[in-house]
Amino acid sequence: MVIAKRVGVDVILWLVVACFVVEGNERARPIAGPDIYEGRNVAKDVLAPGEIINNVMSFGAKPDGKFDCTQAFMDAWRATCKSKVQARVLVPLGRFVVSAMYFAGPCTTPGPVTVQVEGTVVATTDISEYVDGEWLMFQDLSGIKLIGGGTFDGQGKDSWSQTENCETDSDSACVRAPSSIFFSRVNNGIIQNIKTLNPKGFHIFVTNCANIRLRLLKLTAPGTSPNTDGIHISHSINVKISKSNIETGDDCVSMIQGVNNVTIKRLKCGPGHGISIGSLGKYQDELEVRGIRVENCTLVGTTNGLRIKSWPEKYSGLATDISYSDITMPSLVKIANVGFINVKGTTISPIAVDLRCSKQFPCENIQLHNIDLKLLGPILPSGARCANVKPVYGGIQMPPACP
Repeated sequence: MVIAKRVGVDVILWLVVACFVVEGNERARPIAGPDIYEGRNVAKDVLAPGEIINNVMSFGAKPDGKFDCTQAFMDAWRATCKSKVQARVLVPLGRFVVSAMYFAGPCTTPGPVTVQVEGTVVATTDISEYVDGEWLMFQDLSGIKLIGGGTFDGQGKDSWSQTENCETDSDSACVRAPSSIFFSRVNNGIIQNIKTLNPKGFHIFVTNCANIRLRLLKLTAPGTSPNTDGIHISHSINVKISKSNIETGDDCVSMIQGVNNVTIKRLKCGPGHGISIGSLGKYQDELEVRGIRVENCTLVGTTNGLRIKSWPEKYSGLATDISYSDITMPSLVKIANVGFINVKGTTISPIAVDLRCSKQFPCENIQLHNIDLKLLGPILPSGARCANVKPVYGGIQMPPACP
């Protein structure tokens, strides 16, 4: 997600910060039904008896990286989704150019539909073709598997320079570039063992969904690419992210209002902006964020670490039942000459000031002057933590300075 520019890697200061987000409160969080994948080995892909394989090349697609295969993909999807027997779409090896399209349901197959991508699906570069704001849209589906080991190449480099600069807290319109893979109103979905490369906007966007698994993913874009969140989640319940690698130019994972019960495990993040909740409190009557678990993750070379972001003096909101455990944040970046001056507000973290720097390259000349952060919740003193840094203090220090 878009954020104000920061200095520092692995230096985390839990503050109230502002961020511009172009999503309002127009959606309600879905109600999750039974998770059809619970207890099943989702890593294995086995053809169902009599399952039909609809190869996109049988519908006119050409794997030459030039021919527009959009219609062929749409025809293959329609034949699959409307089948009365089990069926899947197959994208074989090769490069298949596709512009914006829908993989829309509901489908009539007896079980979840599979889209098996072994080759590379390539986005067209003309941004005007993406009138619906996304590239590949999966919506109104109950049971979908996107698998195969293939790649989705968003060819975003040309569009990045056209992306409106949203790194302000103004109320001006902010244009969000198309996401590569967009899940909307999907129940029981799996995105597994795929790669996305250089998206125009977000790599993967999950909204109004329930029971979603994202695993064994490799999401890659330059650290300088704007607004290329790895996985962005809103208004969704029961989302599991695991065993994935995200290298991108914005948040590796971002979660905003209406997100409930998300687990993130064994994620490697970096470059990027870290793992973020928020921004919260921009819109009136926002849905709460609840039940976030981040475990056994590694952040390398990120501009931030683990963040909960909120708008100051906007609207009330709630982020609750959140835990971070077994997090590693190594860094090869040396940080020096950074000042935090006249910072005041509230924090939900007992460690209100958390300065942890690289052991190999300790921070130098980090100044904290007039820090006044109060802990919300139980009446307990907030604390400070420092590693591989000797801050220079001045004025008020609340919480008290590191020993």
